[in-house]
Amino acid sequence: MSAVTNEYRHIPVLLTECLDYLRLETGRTYVDATLGGAGHSIEAAKHIQTAGTLVGIDQDEVALTAARTRLLALPTDKRPELCLLRGNFGDMDELLLQADIPSVDAFLFDLGVSSVQIDTPSRGFSFKEKAPLDMRMDPGKSTLTAAEIINTYNAADLARIIRTYSDERWATRIADFIVQARTHARIETSDQLVDIIKAAIPASARRSGGHPAKRTFQALRIEVNSELDVLQQGLEAAIRWLAPGGRLAVISYHSLEDRIVKETFLRFSRGCTCPPDLPVCVCGNVPIIKVITRKPVLPTPEEIERNPRARSAKLRVAEKL
Repeated sequence: MSAVTNEYRHIPVLLTECLDYLRLETGRTYVDATLGGAGHSIEAAKHIQTAGTLVGIDQDEVALTAARTRLLALPTDKRPELCLLRGNFGDMDELLLQADIPSVDAFLFDLGVSSVQIDTPSRGFSFKEKAPLDMRMDPGKSTLTAAEIINTYNAADLARIIRTYSDERWATRIADFIVQARTHARIETSDQLVDIIKAAIPASARRSGGHPAKRTFQALRIEVNSELDVLQQGLEAAIRWLAPGGRLAVISYHSLEDRIVKETFLRFSRGCTCPPDLPVCVCGNVPIIKVITRKPVLPTPEEIERNPRARSAKLRVAEKL
């Protein structure tokens, strides 16, 4: 087994629940919008079998290579037709047209940064390792890095993204400290930024709530990769591509993502909004999906013990009408 494939052996989150809700059967077309190491897709492939089509999307070339190796290792008499695409799920329309996919029976979105990206110091996602402040999920296409944001955004814009994307109560202070620090020297590495954040947050506030830099690093990652805009685009495209009766499952890891998923599902499941005393509907609203999970599905204590990164996961599922 190659080192690359080993690196990507992450544990898929809420795997059993995803497979149950997606109702995968022989011959179905399944799209994994966040392929990663193919943890979910390996199991999905066993359900859709040779008559099925498995489409995997990832913007990370290393992930695609690892996933291809793992999927091709499946027995040929049980392996579905594979279509692995490099790209961002925000460009879903373009990717599925390019792959000549007529419609989709099941979509899975497993959001957030992958374990291997966090664990690869050179990617700059982790506040625990000294690394360049990069945080791009697709370094080949994107030019905006976390270092660029830290060194060029004004204090008001820095405070806004840190507060909006992470609920960091010390956002304004952190932004002011960053702007002050960069007057002496450019901020290039994660350890430099961690020291600035620690200096900005009062010692009493640092004693609880996990690592003091966690929220700011999350906010920077979201800004670098336009994650929330991309998520909105990807969800709307997936709903369009679903065949009637097809299902969309989304695993989110923080409240901003979960809110977008919840609100998108509600918007597309809403029927007529006209006042009840109107004799005929004038709004024209027709529900397009049905929400299957009234409340998000959470990992069991046993799963969290096996895989601590599942702790904050929430699964929501909708079905095309």
